[in-house]
Amino acid sequence: MTLFPVPAFRDNYIWVLGDDAGHCLIVDPGDATPVRDYLSAAGLTPCAILVTHHHPDHTGGVATLAGEFNVPVFGPARESIPAMTHPVDDGDRITLPLMNIAFAVFAVPGHTLGHIAFYTDALDPPVLFCGDTLFSAGCGRLFEGSPAQMDASLQRLAALPDATRVCCTHEYTEANLAFALTVLPGDPALTARAQQVATLRAANRPSLPVDLGTEKRSNPFLRVDEAALQAALEQEAGGALPEHVQRFAALRAWKDRF
Repeated sequence: MTLFPVPAFRDNYIWVLGDDAGHCLIVDPGDATPVRDYLSAAGLTPCAILVTHHHPDHTGGVATLAGEFNVPVFGPARESIPAMTHPVDDGDRITLPLMNIAFAVFAVPGHTLGHIAFYTDALDPPVLFCGDTLFSAGCGRLFEGSPAQMDASLQRLAALPDATRVCCTHEYTEANLAFALTVLPGDPALTARAQQVATLRAANRPSLPVDLGTEKRSNPFLRVDEAALQAALEQEAGGALPEHVQRFAALRAWKDRF
């Protein structure tokens, strides 16, 4: 199968997963036009649309594409999604017979309260479509949820196999790494990742997908219990942060100010 990030707007990616028979699924189509162009060029026909959350840059093209191709739309049961035909929630399983693939649904509140992620281990390596929850070297803003909710969501995703390909939906990696290196200057994992990403972006290539093992080594939001990061957070906060979720909240607040 082929996994392709279709660029949209300024920094969005709309994911398309296609098989050798010409079937595909579309994830978070905020705009129908670039998806339609890619499908035509690649010779693919959609069999489903997956949606992680309700924000317009993830849903703006859903109704158009669903109508054109007459495909089911799977989305978060706790949110209002245009043209959604199959509301799904934590623990549900989506099966797409035409592609011979199935996805587990995870509830990952934080960015929005009803946010979900889709994970499949039917591919090697596995694939995770996580919307705006886990970003490469970062995480989503807390528009609706709490720090505790987002932290729990990230920890749940971090428990997946290290080889998992993380398919988030924004090209934020360089900016996230710039912040991370402000928090942990000279950190070897961050420095190496920043050099790699700079090379990719200079060649106009996407920094995604990224394997989850790399994220565990370099994403500060998955490292808040490390001594060096705790020290940096406490210095920035001007006081002790003995609890894990306190450190996570302090890091997210620091990133919001960056």
